[in-house]
Amino acid sequence: MGIFKDIKALISGMGIAGKHLGRHAITIQYPEQKWEMPERSRGMVVLLSDKETGELNCTGCQLCEKACPTSAINIDAPRDPETKKREVKLFTLDHALCCFCGLCEEACNFSAIKMVPKYEFSTDNKDDLFWDKDKLQEMGRDAKYESKKKKKSEASDKDEKPVKAEAKKVKSADSEVKAEKPVNEIKETKVEDNKVPPAPLSGEDKE
Repeated sequence: MGIFKDIKALISGMGIAGKHLGRHAITIQYPEQKWEMPERSRGMVVLLSDKETGELNCTGCQLCEKACPTSAINIDAPRDPETKKREVKLFTLDHALCCFCGLCEEACNFSAIKMVPKYEFSTDNKDDLFWDKDKLQEMGRDAKYESKKKKKSEASDKDEKPVKAEAKKVKSADSEVKAEKPVNEIKETKVEDNKVPPAPLSGEDKE
């Protein structure tokens, strides 16, 4: 009985395989073919640079380091005593510790760190997963991103425009009210308001 069950399972398996004969391959033939990851995929972590100057966008605020749940990011950015600005001297990231949660990218306010759709960085040496500032910046040179500073400035401009328009409407309404009232009426009301009330009559004056 056991032999018949094995033969039956073999025939059913061959039948499933026969249904897909002649169809196109569903899997990607890696490495000849490579899968293109979506833009919001959580691939390797890189540092972003200014598109015009090429300078690093990182300001050394250390928000990404504080947000990292696995302590994979290490930053050393002391303040310059003259300019009072932080200078990024050390920025390291250990991809062996990274859990690819994306919290570092969400915490950054300066479009300095991003998870790019790149997945080919596996290695047999653990030390190769420890990247310094130069390696992180180099891997993020061609990364596409939108500056958060521009979004904030555009949002503030949109908020200021209706406020300015309302202020202009109020000013124009006040000027129209003043224009409708004649100048003579304004003078007469001022004279009447400045009149001194007559003194009360004494007993002799009444007689």
